[in-house]
Amino acid sequence: MLIVNAVLETPDTVDFSFWPVADLPPYQFMALLGSMSPLEVGSALAMLADYNSRACHDDRPLMDISEPIRRLLETDKVIAPGGLRVHDTRTNVTVKPGCCCGLEDWREWLDVADGETLWLGHDPSPRLEHADEVVQLWPHGGDAQETPSGQPIEIVVGDLPGILHTVQEGLQGFLSLTRQWAARHVPTLAADLAARLDEDLAISPPLPGTNGQHVL
Repeated sequence: MLIVNAVLETPDTVDFSFWPVADLPPYQFMALLGSMSPLEVGSALAMLADYNSRACHDDRPLMDISEPIRRLLETDKVIAPGGLRVHDTRTNVTVKPGCCCGLEDWREWLDVADGETLWLGHDPSPRLEHADEVVQLWPHGGDAQETPSGQPIEIVVGDLPGILHTVQEGLQGFLSLTRQWAARHVPTLAADLAARLDEDLAISPPLPGTNGQHVL
């Protein structure tokens, strides 16, 4: 069985005090799902706020809880360090997004269904190859000339639309929880925050037709 999640890098919240967050190890990956706790949603928003603040080199002091969210809304485009994490329960192999891979580009996996290749980040540089009607994924080796050793994860190309539909359902669940979180913590910015994440992470636009059943 394949388990495919949209994932976001977890933040370093040692010095974070604007709102409650989950006690998570930093620089790992958290799945964005409708089953997340309020603290996990807070962690995800802390990551997005901090990462996009650093990306735009904004050194203004943060005065209250609304400022990190307001600054996030002022960015040209929300960038989300992460992507899709693929886990094969039969082989216990997991392929995670590499460094500099962005969750905002998750829909590029639709191009894989059309025979395109996909850059999945570097360090450890996940690798993707087409083999007839199957896509093969390795946790590393994307920068090497030779094919990596070990057993890859295999995805039937025809199953990709269904897999991505399940990923979208997880993102829609996260977006719903974000609306609830924002209504409680930053009510004047709640609608704008939800709309911005929906647009920049390409959550709501419909996907092509699906087939098959997939589990998050």
